[in-house]
Amino acid sequence: MTQPLLELRNVSKNFGSVVALNDITIKVGANEVTCILGDNGAGKSTLIKILSGAHTQSEGEFLIEGEVVKLSSPREAIDRGIATVFQDLATVPLLSVWRNFFLGQEPELGWGPFKQIHKKRAREIAKAKLMEMGIDIRDPEQAIGTLSGGERQSVVISRAMHFGAKVLILDEPTSALGVKQSGRVLKSILAAKNSGIGVIFITHNPSHAYLVGDRFYLLNRGKLVNEFEKDKVSREELIRAMSGGAELETLAHELNQNI
Repeated sequence: MTQPLLELRNVSKNFGSVVALNDITIKVGANEVTCILGDNGAGKSTLIKILSGAHTQSEGEFLIEGEVVKLSSPREAIDRGIATVFQDLATVPLLSVWRNFFLGQEPELGWGPFKQIHKKRAREIAKAKLMEMGIDIRDPEQAIGTLSGGERQSVVISRAMHFGAKVLILDEPTSALGVKQSGRVLKSILAAKNSGIGVIFITHNPSHAYLVGDRFYLLNRGKLVNEFEKDKVSREELIRAMSGGAELETLAHELNQNI
């Protein structure tokens, strides 16, 4: 890997006497999908908050393009090119698709007191950018709440790409979606990767991760327990590592004894 877009070195996060993350080291490269896998309680939420600037690490280093930083707010992370898409998507269901695409950053027309939103240009940009993601929005004026979950995810991903994100963090983007809509989101992830962005795909679904991922980090109870590269691990091996194969075999043996 060349110089990573983003890197954590031996990062820990403590809340009083509670250790939420312990000695985490990860690298995120351009044109790559880095998958962070773990069940509930693994530490994924705390990791997201550190990466997005909502929390500051207690120990360790946070590097952006080789520069050691200490982010103090989500706004600072955004200014440094780190965009985070949380599960709630931060969309306004009753507003139009194009309004949600820009959300306060609309192109403008005119000057001074005569300045106004360039609605025609905004609609054209939103429609074109979504078409690049494989989503044909016939009417950008339609409320975003009328779109499917996968389409809304793609709108938010496309928005981050349009506004210059270098690193895109996706928090469980397929967790509440069916197969078809999950497929749409996974295609959007690959589109982001192919545009040069470093994507961090946080999920508890190893099958989805394996379809698009280049590098996999497994978290368990705040610790990094395993790391794989795509060409050195099979889907079955990743699923086994994620699900705790030995624990499942022990459980299956115990259950069989009780039958």
